Amino acid sequence: MTEHIIDPSVVDSENERHIADLNADYDTLGERLDRRGISIDAVKTIVADFSVAVPSWGVGTGGTRFARFPGKGEPRDIFDKIEDCAVIAQLTQATKTVSLHIPWDKADPNRLKQAASRFNLGFDAMNSNTFADAKGQLQSYKFGSLSHADAATRQQAIEHNLECIEIGKTLGSKALTVWIGDGSNFPGQVNFTSQFEHYLDSMKAIYAELPHDWRIYTEHKMYEPAFYSTVVQDWGTNYLIAKELGDKAYCLVDLGHHAPNVNIEMIVARLAQFGKLGGFHFNDSKYGDDDLDAGSIDPYRLFLVFNELVDAEGRDKDFHPAHMLDQSHNVTDPIESLMLSAADVQRAYAQALLVDRHALRAAQEGNDALAATQALRLAYRTDVEPILAMARYEAGGAIDLLGTYRAAGYRQKVAEIRPEVAAGSSGIV
Repeated sequence: MTEHIIDPSVVDSENERHIADLNADYDTLGERLDRRGISIDAVKTIVADFSVAVPSWGVGTGGTRFARFPGKGEPRDIFDKIEDCAVIAQLTQATKTVSLHIPWDKADPNRLKQAASRFNLGFDAMNSNTFADAKGQLQSYKFGSLSHADAATRQQAIEHNLECIEIGKTLGSKALTVWIGDGSNFPGQVNFTSQFEHYLDSMKAIYAELPHDWRIYTEHKMYEPAFYSTVVQDWGTNYLIAKELGDKAYCLVDLGHHAPNVNIEMIVARLAQFGKLGGFHFNDSKYGDDDLDAGSIDPYRLFLVFNELVDAEGRDKDFHPAHMLDQSHNVTDPIESLMLSAADVQRAYAQALLVDRHALRAAQEGNDALAATQALRLAYRTDVEPILAMARYEAGGAIDLLGTYRAAGYRQKVAEIRPEVAAGSSGIV
């Protein structure tokens, strides 16, 4: 039997306050969609089956290069994090898995699996960390890890990734995500070609130990922490890596890892077209890699990304990219932000499902630019909240996510149990 952190009676009581209005809104939207030849129940069924993973590190308060201001009731360890993730899953019914970061979340794998199973949670991709030095490690990653000039440092980074695979096998994970901070800060600091050769050799060693039913995701990022050059700086390099490694290697797209105004939806289309789109880290940005809440700055871009995903689904029924939130919450309750972000990712998917594909295709082939963009705008401007709320309600989640969470008083309760954390200097959790 699945345990619940928040008393289900609180959820039921809050839902009772909203169900009449939801039924009316759902019926009204259903009538409108029916006139467009769309079954609201069919869309709801697809949306209800959608899931986005929650990052373990996301439930803690983030920070910047300059400072970090801890929040009340912060998780003390991975087991507290799992409980926070369980709250998000209970209320949204859309976050069925947790993504771990090693060594931050290192613990007995069997104990981790048992803790998650209490709440019917599974584990998404494992995330290795060779962008920071762990306590007790022999070699430093100050000047790189998988691409380091020193063979011993590269081997240490390889072995860490292999350890992540072993932990993931026990947990039931099926993927390893590798992001490195390797690069350079000064012209001439590294030889670009040698550095990339070291990286590819290291990744091939990791790939060789990948279980047959696993995937490996590589993630590109144009800058930070290295500011002159990075080893995996763009989607083209990422694609080259995936092609070099083999059929189990895919590209991961983080929405914040691109320059402002880059056409991310076109990158998504390209990678999907050639079978190398592995998944996403959802967040939002204004200036750079801001790790803001998904959909908080540019919800239309999020919709356009999902428009390409739905298009790819229509071409390939075996197309199933992985989805995960990857955000840093500096001024909000992380649980609140992650709940609403999960809903906003679902929202973009639901809106994309409403696009009239035949009308869009006809406009595209007829070079009717205005009709084509109007086909997208019609779907985007449709308020799909009744679909999302009904899917949550029927699965036992909350109609009003924020209201129900605050009514339950979860943050106040854990603040009484978890000791207050002293302010840190900088960095994410």
